[in-house]
Formats: sequence, C-alpha cells, structure tokens
Amino acid sequence: MLRNLVNGVAGGVLATAAMSAVMLAGDRAGLLGEHPPKLIARAFLPGSRRRPKRGEGALGAVAHFGFGAGTGALFGVLAAGRRPPVPLGVAYGLAIWLVSYQGWVPGLRIMPPVHRDREDRQAVMAAGHVVYGTTLALALARMSRAARD
Repeated sequence: MLRNLVNGVAGGVLATAAMSAVMLAGDRAGLLGEHPPKLIARAFLPGSRRRPKRGEGALGAVAHFGFGAGTGALFGVLAAGRRPPVPLGVAYGLAIWLVSYQGWVPGLRIMPPVHRDREDRQAVMAAGHVVYGTTLALALARMSRAARD
C-alpha cells in the first residue's frame, strides 16, 4: 500500500505539471482570467477575498501541486498497483473538476459554480483535468509495469 501511495503522489505531481501547462496555454490564449489556484489561495489569506495579496501566486502554485499530489495518492491507493486504464484516469480527473468547481469552491464562495463561471475558463479547467487524469493513469501504469519488471 505504501508503494501505491508513493507512486500516486509522484504521478499526481507529474499530472499536475501537465495540467499546469494546459492552464498556462489557456492563460496565454486569454481564456483563463485569474488562475483558480490563485483565487483559492487568496480566499484563505487574511484580508479581502477580492483584492490581490502578496504571495498568493506562489501559495496557489504550492497548494495546487499539494492537492494534485494528494488526489494522485488517493488514485494510487485505489488502483492498488494495477495499471489503471486511461478512461478511468480521465473520469477521475473530471470528477475532481466537478467536485471542486461545482462543489466546494463555490460552496466556500471563492468562485461561481461551473454553470455560472466564464465558459472559456471552465473549458480550460475541464481540459486541464482531462490531461491530469490521463497523465496520472499513464504514470501509474508505467510505474506498475516497472515494479513488475
């Protein structure tokens, strides 16, 4: 179980990096607006939730990678050393997006729910979560194969 957890953390970090590349591309294309991890970090820092704060970008990046590592660890444990199929990873990534951006993020009044947020931002975020899930499944499959060899 420890190996599955560690592999999940490693896969989650790698998958978060791939997802972040999608977010940066969306940002450069003018589709993202403010990055959700930064908005989430801003909400937890003292002061107004609406005003930019010093360090929110760095804190948002650290929290984003921490969350990605944590959800990767969960997937690693659930996969139990097996090679998860890519469609399962995609479904997992989209489930994280839905639970986050239709659930706890609007529940904490950080951002509006998916259906009331910017369509372009949510398209980028959904695509990023598809990339996250795909990368996570492929990374865990590779680590599972390497452990058997």
